[in-house]
Amino acid sequence: MKVYLDNHSATKLDPEVLDEMLPFFSEHYGNAQSIHDLGVKAKDAVEKSRFKVAQLINCGPEEIIFTSCGSESNNLAIKGVALAYKEKGKHIITSAIEHFSVLNSLEHLKKFFGFEYTVLPVDKYGVVNIDEFKNALRDDTVLVSIQLANSEIGTIQPIKKLVSIVKEFNTQKKERQIKTLFHTDAVAACGIIPADVKELDVDLFSLSASQLHGPKGIAALYVRKGVRIIPQIDGGIQEGGRRAGTENVVCIVGMGKAAEITKQKLNENYNKMLLLRDKLIQEVPKRVKYVYLNGHPVERLPNNVNFSFEFIEGESILLLLNQKGIYVSSGSACVSKTLKLSHVLKSIGVDPAVGQGSIVFTLSRYTTQQEVDYVLDQITPIIERLRSISPLYDYFLKTGQRMLTTSDKSYDVHEEEQN
Repeated sequence: MKVYLDNHSATKLDPEVLDEMLPFFSEHYGNAQSIHDLGVKAKDAVEKSRFKVAQLINCGPEEIIFTSCGSESNNLAIKGVALAYKEKGKHIITSAIEHFSVLNSLEHLKKFFGFEYTVLPVDKYGVVNIDEFKNALRDDTVLVSIQLANSEIGTIQPIKKLVSIVKEFNTQKKERQIKTLFHTDAVAACGIIPADVKELDVDLFSLSASQLHGPKGIAALYVRKGVRIIPQIDGGIQEGGRRAGTENVVCIVGMGKAAEITKQKLNENYNKMLLLRDKLIQEVPKRVKYVYLNGHPVERLPNNVNFSFEFIEGESILLLLNQKGIYVSSGSACVSKTLKLSHVLKSIGVDPAVGQGSIVFTLSRYTTQQEVDYVLDQITPIIERLRSISPLYDYFLKTGQRMLTTSDKSYDVHEEEQN
């Protein structure tokens, strides 16, 4: 049996999406900026897809900018807004568990444009503290960028609450020359949980087709009408002059179809994934000792399960699961090959000795009950096999003590939860 549980890295292309895309490879291959019939056909397809993506998140089609990936959307949001309003303020707020496309964009702005940014710590579940967020807001805060949900540990942030604080801050500080804008990286969440930009009241919102069972190489950024943004690619007039470059018509069509299907099946898929996620969360600790759930136990994505298996390394688990046809991740897709504890697990206080044994299972609408049962059947012998050759586990069996690399405090929290 083949079981794909690495859906935070990429999702299976929906067959309906592929069917929608195929004619634009061979028949409707015109440039969307050309004024002849083939160009008009391509342009119409782009705009219809823009409308479908807008419907998914409840905004106007003119507020959607197509990009190449979630990282580009985040770069465009953060750098674009910061540079557009740099004369008004040069302070940005983010969290410690953001994607590197957010954190590195902020470092770029600091290094080359003199911006300052505040990185908010998170609690043991990965949630931003409300009081610390309030205290971080300054008169020169131009932007807040906090993700809707974390792809590695699944924690969902209280974005509506955070946005309401920013709106209140803007109202109270009427003498300020600017209003603080709010961006959320929703790549891991959009299409998995309901994500309505009007309800969230955010100003910018990143999403990607690769998480919607659409094609790779296409994503989008919602920019609320009236928000100024500086293009990060110089060139032509595409995307209303906000993102130059020949439109990737084939993939834009795919993203539109994926957004349409996702919107139709969102509730059904949510409930299905939630049941399978909870089965994994409940059953794995019954079958394996010394395993700890990372992320919020309740406020988490319905398709995300992140476990730390103590005394062994996640890469070893991943390789043995792979031999059984089970495809998972050992962390963020951007850092899983570095063999280092991810910045996300480090930020929530997981000891490196425990966090090295972390595995991320991410489900999709294609995941079945039979596949989850197969994973549960295979995980126990794999963990037992690896622990049988683990010097850390051998030491624990002989002494009853654990060799941790930092203080025992963060680990004891996990142990208390387990008990």
